[in-house]
Amino acid sequence: MRYTRRKLIQRLTACSVLLLTDPPLRLVLARENVATGIRYAMLHDETLCIGCQACVAACRKVNRVPDGVSRLQVLANPAPGDNGKTRQFFRRSCQHCDNPPCVTACPTGASYKDPATGIVDVNHQRCIGCRYCLAACPYHVRFIHPVSLTADKCNFCRDSELAQGRLPACVQICPMKALTFGNLNDPDSAISQAIRSKVVYRSKLYLGTGPNVYRVAGKQGEINPNRS
Repeated sequence: MRYTRRKLIQRLTACSVLLLTDPPLRLVLARENVATGIRYAMLHDETLCIGCQACVAACRKVNRVPDGVSRLQVLANPAPGDNGKTRQFFRRSCQHCDNPPCVTACPTGASYKDPATGIVDVNHQRCIGCRYCLAACPYHVRFIHPVSLTADKCNFCRDSELAQGRLPACVQICPMKALTFGNLNDPDSAISQAIRSKVVYRSKLYLGTGPNVYRVAGKQGEINPNRS
């Protein structure tokens, strides 16, 4: 079959459009499937959290996170209105967004939203370590793994605890039961009930990312021994 110059240009243009729209198309399909299946989410109750860092240690151990990088951080911030005498604790980890900028920014499709669980994850076989996803994430929770040299982050212990039918390591270890995890698409799940019964907020919701980490705002935290 012979191609005229016009037909050749038309075919090349069609291929280019497909390549450009492929990541958003995958994301749309993933969102549609998640809406009817499992949609994992987490609730961090800042009123219960004491900043003990047990969750951070458990995450590091279970997921074999090397020193110098972290999938999870619990940040201590001065509580407002008391001259810094108390601290509030803020969980910093992947938000598993409904509209993850990291997925649309990835040129290889390595960053993706799993349609079966709603988890945003990284295919390390496809990741080229370009750092585009790190730059695109407004929550600054991604890093380059020093061994694999690919993007890494929290994936709700998908390959470790979840794969064994257990809750994420951070949820299991928390002594204050400040973390709740489950399927938001199940109205009877523990997390669905908790979100309905508490006043919650989500970080940077105005960006339209649709984060799936919910929070109960802390009013008072641990006493700061460095302030009198």
